[in-house]
Amino acid sequence: MRDAMRARDERRTQTLRMAMAAAHNRQIELGRPLTDDDYTDVLARQVKQRRESVEAFRAGAREAMADAEEAEAAILSEYLPERLRDDDLERIVRDAIVETGATTPADLGRVMGRVVPQTRGRADGKAVSDLVRRLLGG
Repeated sequence: MRDAMRARDERRTQTLRMAMAAAHNRQIELGRPLTDDDYTDVLARQVKQRRESVEAFRAGAREAMADAEEAEAAILSEYLPERLRDDDLERIVRDAIVETGATTPADLGRVMGRVVPQTRGRADGKAVSDLVRRLLGG
């Protein structure tokens, strides 16, 4: 954040301030210091929130607001772990299906329980869920 402030990059400074505030609020909510996974969760939620806002602004024909939200999502994404490639995600899901012995869409919860900790912050939860459903025949 100091670098952004020194460079007088208002968007980056404000975005990082909001992320730090969200992390601080999460720490208060949990009543303990945050772990690296907690910080990743906070940032992933912030990015997801921005992406949802982009869709809403575009649906409302507010391109300038959508562009601003996209820029903030890009800034926050820089601080998340590298995104999983589709083939890596599919391999993780297939391994979880084998480990849990899942065979039907009713086993979605067990598979997701194995997959989510491995993909936290590196893949969109909805995309993971859709892939698990598809592979389980749902």
